[in-house]
Amino acid sequence: MSVRYVAAAAFLLGLAFSAVPELGAKAPAGDPPPGQRWLRGQFLIAAPTMGDPRFRGTVILMVRHDADGAFGIVVNRLIGRQKLSDILEAVGAKLDGIEGSVPVYAGGPVQPGRGFVVHSADYRRPESVTVDGRVSMTSTREILVDIAHDKGPKKWLIAFGYSGWGPGQLESEMARNDWFTAPEDPALVFDMDRDKVWDAAMARRTRDL
Repeated sequence: MSVRYVAAAAFLLGLAFSAVPELGAKAPAGDPPPGQRWLRGQFLIAAPTMGDPRFRGTVILMVRHDADGAFGIVVNRLIGRQKLSDILEAVGAKLDGIEGSVPVYAGGPVQPGRGFVVHSADYRRPESVTVDGRVSMTSTREILVDIAHDKGPKKWLIAFGYSGWGPGQLESEMARNDWFTAPEDPALVFDMDRDKVWDAAMARRTRDL
């Protein structure tokens, strides 16, 4: 994606970097149907035969999955770098002396102007969503201020947009063999070369097609 997209996303961030609607710290709603399982805290890995270009080659961290639908953030689709000072200014938190740029990722095709920070679980705010014991997600501007002041999480990933499914939609795609799954691994979320994440996740897949 173009630098123009990144700049536009940063502008929209000022309007949309807020708590995720209808998500919060919500736990899965009851047990899954027979023969299924909730995928919160798992990777969703696009199959090599994925026909949707929006998801081809993606690895998605599943933040929520229950009877009401599913929500995840793509962790391996880098769209560019943005000055941290510009992002802070866009969210109304202009700070002096902030230097450097940060990588920005496309978290999915839904609401591409909405910002999210996936981060290590050492950091927590009341608005944070626990993915599992190692990774969380926060989508308020305060986390960006903390990152700028070196008071944020040890590891983090800023993404615009998310991947969302309505009730039963992801289950239908799974039945079509569009996706593999694998256990979440912070090294793949934060550390590994993005060009290698899909291959590494595929090597760990636990759902045979």
